[in-house]
Amino acid sequence: MSVLDVYADNNPGTAIIHLTDPARIAGELAAIGVRFERWDSPVVPPRDAPEAEVLAAYRPYLDQLMGETGAGSADVLRVGPDTEGWAQARRKFLSEHVHSEDEVRFFVHGQGNFILHVNDRVYNVCCTARDLISVPAGTPHWFDGGTTPDFVTLRIFTNTDGWIAQYTGSDIAASFSPEA
Repeated sequence: MSVLDVYADNNPGTAIIHLTDPARIAGELAAIGVRFERWDSPVVPPRDAPEAEVLAAYRPYLDQLMGETGAGSADVLRVGPDTEGWAQARRKFLSEHVHSEDEVRFFVHGQGNFILHVNDRVYNVCCTARDLISVPAGTPHWFDGGTTPDFVTLRIFTNTDGWIAQYTGSDIAASFSPEA
């Protein structure tokens, strides 16, 4: 189930907003420029499907999204509890950063949390299967896939070099990531 919890950035212990309805989550996030939606695909590929099969299953959505955003490529990211290098990658993702392009992810299987820091608020978005999130360029955020991750996502890029982060140097993520 998709969940949005919003906190004052100086009070990680108490959510001031808690939402589970995807339409309400989308509305709350739209107010800060973040796109959130659910895709209802008639075909959901198996968790271990080849990348080409996963991309083909979502091609109509990808073509429309890439046309809207000018994105140039998409790929599939699979992370599980046995993914080599996950602990090191997770530390990198848990540091607040920004990108020069929108960070667009669609969850095919599993879940992960995008945590955004906007206007003295922290927006913790638990994305689950069928959720699309697009974090605008320049928006401070971090990602938590957990200590035992299990997710498959589509990643959509404008820059064909892929994921490039500029770290903010803030330590706020440590206050909002209990398992860091």
